[in-house]
Amino acid sequence: MTAAQRAEAVRSLVPARMDRLPWARFHWMVVAGLGVSWILDGIEIQLISASGYKDSLGMSSAEVGFAGTAYLIGQVVGALVFGRLTDRWGRKKLFITTLALYLVASGVAGLAWTPWFLYLWRFVAGMGIGGEYAAINSAIDELIPARYRGRVDIAINGTYWAGAMIGAVGSVFLLDHALLPEDVGWRLAFFIGPLLGLVIIQLRRHIPESPRWMVTHGLEDEAERIVDGIEASVRAQGKPLSPVDPRRAMSIIPEDSVTPAQLVDVFFRQYPSRTFLGVTMMITQSFLYNAIFFTYALVLQNFYHLDPSQTALYFFPFAAGNLIGPLLLGPLFDTVGRRRMIFGTYLLSGIVLLASAFLFRQGVLTANTHTVFWCVSFFFASAGASSAYLTVSEIFPLEVRAQAISYFFAIAQVVGATGPLLFGWLVGEGTERDPLFWGYVVGSVVMMVGGLVALVYGVDAEGKGLEDIAEPLTKADRKGGVGAAAVEVP
Repeated sequence: MTAAQRAEAVRSLVPARMDRLPWARFHWMVVAGLGVSWILDGIEIQLISASGYKDSLGMSSAEVGFAGTAYLIGQVVGALVFGRLTDRWGRKKLFITTLALYLVASGVAGLAWTPWFLYLWRFVAGMGIGGEYAAINSAIDELIPARYRGRVDIAINGTYWAGAMIGAVGSVFLLDHALLPEDVGWRLAFFIGPLLGLVIIQLRRHIPESPRWMVTHGLEDEAERIVDGIEASVRAQGKPLSPVDPRRAMSIIPEDSVTPAQLVDVFFRQYPSRTFLGVTMMITQSFLYNAIFFTYALVLQNFYHLDPSQTALYFFPFAAGNLIGPLLLGPLFDTVGRRRMIFGTYLLSGIVLLASAFLFRQGVLTANTHTVFWCVSFFFASAGASSAYLTVSEIFPLEVRAQAISYFFAIAQVVGATGPLLFGWLVGEGTERDPLFWGYVVGSVVMMVGGLVALVYGVDAEGKGLEDIAEPLTKADRKGGVGAAAVEVP
């Protein structure tokens, strides 16, 4: 470090002060204000799946399917665009902007009079939600104390399924033509998410910018004021604060942004095994989820001869298993540890799915028992899938955190999109069980491979500060500063 750099360096205890905070009302505000993103995504997916707009807009089944595709493409584009902006402009600006974009786009989509108008605004709504994934995961991990980070992140990611159930219940009533005209109910359904979002966007205005991000961007004084305010509110609740060891202070040389070349250097030279870990975890869970979730109704209809109205009822226990898993297993990621829990959840979900595949092939399952197997498998898989987002968010330096989430999310969505196509083809007309059996075998093995990769390359991040897991690129005594080589810690 040169003399000029030493003069510019900022010495800060902000990260250490944030991590030593006890759980307080501030953290509940963060959970409520930021955690709604996944609920909104769950609502959106269910509204698309219900396809109440099909007859009103004169759409074919293929066109209905493209409405879902437009939303998913929008998610990928939004994640890529807003992910970089989140690292450059800050977490708060983007989690306000992306939510506002979603609110407007989803509401406008409810006014559609022709398919192309619906496609356009579903794409824009998808951009908003895709941007949320990067901005929100970054903010949550940087605002929540280290010892609670795992359970909070995993539980929040799992609330997608609460949103899916809200969307399903809303669709049952709003799409009942005996209650509402056909051209009215589906339009009202598109306003469920925006109405919820209007409440949440008011709460988000009171959530501060990440002090950690501010320190790396030359806003140390503002970051200190924010932390001072949080600490004052904690003391006002009668909760004591332990002193912070001065030796935990970090010297930071603020930088505006990381160049694309530096980003490539981080992913492929400094942290190659972490990049491999993150990509593998995201792809494996995405493939399994998309494959099963988007075709379970076809399986129930074609192999167990249920009609669509009956099939809808089976969604709720399936969603319940996905919701309960992260809530119950989340705390174990902070106590048992990341590496062992990720391996365990990925492995157990694959084993249960594999067992169901052999029983399905023998023809001994019913619609009820097959759904039970799905519930148990995804009880574990949902916690594992949520841990994939947690892992990608916490194992890379702060300056590229949002971009890491966005790039890996985009890759997972693109690869995961092959799951529904493959499994839809394997289901066929429900006359042959062998093709789908082998599809389930592949899905099981893919998930178990993801668990093994996590066991070998995983990072023991439980209870550790983000800066201890991956040093900021702007840390003054980092070898060479921004873009410098770093020792990859397993």
